[in-house]
Amino acid sequence: GKFNFIARKIFMVLSIIMVSWNVADRLKENLVSIFQSQTGFDFEVFVVDNASSDNTVEIVKKEFPQVKLIENKENLGFAKANNIAIQEVQGDYILLLNPDMRVLPNTLKNMADWMGVHKEAGVASCLLKNEKGEIIKHVRRFPTVWDQLAVVLKIPHIIPQVLNKYIVADFDYAKTAEVDSIRGAFFMIRREVIEKLGGLDERYFIWFEEVDYCKQVKNAGWKIMYTPEAEAIDYIGQSFSQVKRGEKQKYFRDSMLKYFQKWHKGWENSVLKWAWKFSMILIK
Repeated sequence: GKFNFIARKIFMVLSIIMVSWNVADRLKENLVSIFQSQTGFDFEVFVVDNASSDNTVEIVKKEFPQVKLIENKENLGFAKANNIAIQEVQGDYILLLNPDMRVLPNTLKNMADWMGVHKEAGVASCLLKNEKGEIIKHVRRFPTVWDQLAVVLKIPHIIPQVLNKYIVADFDYAKTAEVDSIRGAFFMIRREVIEKLGGLDERYFIWFEEVDYCKQVKNAGWKIMYTPEAEAIDYIGQSFSQVKRGEKQKYFRDSMLKYFQKWHKGWENSVLKWAWKFSMILIK
């Protein structure tokens, strides 16, 4: 549908949007770290709750009255939930931030300052590490029918290097670079990009929406950038670990096929559809 983003006066540097689903403790830790460690610039925080059954809403209301809380009556998925908040943001830059993250001191200011200098960057992300301090390799090339076919048929379990090109195995995370796509966990978007393109494509419930957005942004003439100038800790998939494996696979399959239907040739989509059917038979 039409995206009714209001091109209003900009009041602050950064708008942070977190979509939450049953991760109250991690969300709380993340909000505490943001409000304690990010200083020296104006920002606003939105929490869009996708009908959590834990005490997320109560915690946000009681302990973080400065947060703009949006309570969805049902789980609307990642793209749609983000878009609800995107329509209200007032920042120069919009950061989609997973709730199960921890930003380090000055991460957000550094990242916003970096975007201010690199005007060619429509979307950017930073260095992500897990709780053990290991680098999360999150830069990807745009998917092709061959690497996704390998994923569907689980070939990487036997021959991991089959995905080397797709996962950019030789990427140097110590250097700033233009890339195809980055992880949606820390996804900073320039305001002008949203004014031109709107929000995320809501045909995706979860998965592929950030790849799709990177594709749109690149096609519109901006760059997708990675920079180590800022750093965050990513606890990876805390919300999603609650979803049953079969259900996860269904979301993943649906999103992959929608992505290929939108961006690729018909035969490529058909090949993947058949591969999914074949893999389901194998699993049974």
